[in-house]
Amino acid sequence: MNASTRRLSAALAVSTALMVAATACGGTTKSDSNKDDAKSAAAGKADPNAKTKKGLTVAFLPKQVNNPYFTTSDNGGKKAVQQLGSTYKEVGTSSGTDTSGQVSYVNTLTQQQADAIAVSAQDPGALCTALKQAMKNGVSIVTYDSDTKVDCRNAFVSQASAEDLGRTQVQQIAKQIGNKGEIAILSAAQTATNQNTWIKYMKDELKKPAYKDIKLVTTAYGDDDAQKSFQQTQGLLQEHPKLKGIVSPTTVGIKAAAQYLAGSKYKGKVKLTGLGTPNDMRAYVKNGTVEAFELWDPAKLGALAAHTAVALESGQITGKAGEKFKAGDMGEYTIGKDGVVTLGKPTVFNKSNIDDYKF
Repeated sequence: MNASTRRLSAALAVSTALMVAATACGGTTKSDSNKDDAKSAAAGKADPNAKTKKGLTVAFLPKQVNNPYFTTSDNGGKKAVQQLGSTYKEVGTSSGTDTSGQVSYVNTLTQQQADAIAVSAQDPGALCTALKQAMKNGVSIVTYDSDTKVDCRNAFVSQASAEDLGRTQVQQIAKQIGNKGEIAILSAAQTATNQNTWIKYMKDELKKPAYKDIKLVTTAYGDDDAQKSFQQTQGLLQEHPKLKGIVSPTTVGIKAAAQYLAGSKYKGKVKLTGLGTPNDMRAYVKNGTVEAFELWDPAKLGALAAHTAVALESGQITGKAGEKFKAGDMGEYTIGKDGVVTLGKPTVFNKSNIDDYKF
């Protein structure tokens, strides 16, 4: 072997050694350490009996920190994460519309090698690039309360199904008016997708024989504006003097309607139900204006998001429809179409339990 050949061989040896060293160092990164798990997930392999991993870092990124609703939700997530033997952290912006801030937090959490991120998306598409990069780096992504695009997360934890939200509101108002009389709907914007979906199920529910003596006279739109919703409530009662009940599937609308009814001759006579928060509705429940209304329990929503994230990291699920996993004392859940996990039927709030909820 001549000198030139020896020098070439030595260079190749050094190069090979450096590549091996680089590979060994790279093995400590989140991306490489989860490569096998990522391959299994991509292949659709889930083991519901896999051991629950401990020592994970699960980060919650709500739409807005210090918002009572998300404080309650994320505290539910914190409790579940800690019970599962992992570390919880919460990050986020103080504004509910700072999408760029959410993107920045996703990028930072990815760089910090968080194991999982539970995020309530301010915008369905704006986070996608950052979330996809996080998933490429082995981070499990769960959306909760507000979803992003299907391919930008592993699973979405939904508050309740649209069908349940629509049908149960009809069931509530029917019970309160004794299954007889005229009712009206006070919605948000006429183009609001979620409102229209719920109303569609309300109308379908009303077709059942059990509600043959209930008549839906009209649907009014308050555009999620408190003053307009207040005025629409007044208009409904003036135009329909025989009205027995109002269903308002919007937190702004139901509060405005309650404000009007509370100061009118209709208090206690015209029933009101729909979707609202306990903090908004507490006074109206206690003074007899409202008998009962609905929403989901945000603490349980956060807890389910935490269990979903840990189940993904543990390889118990991959996010495909039909997969099952256990969520502590909340029981077993099955992943539905498009990776959606539904919390369950909405919670009914009334005088007996409303003080148990602070959001």
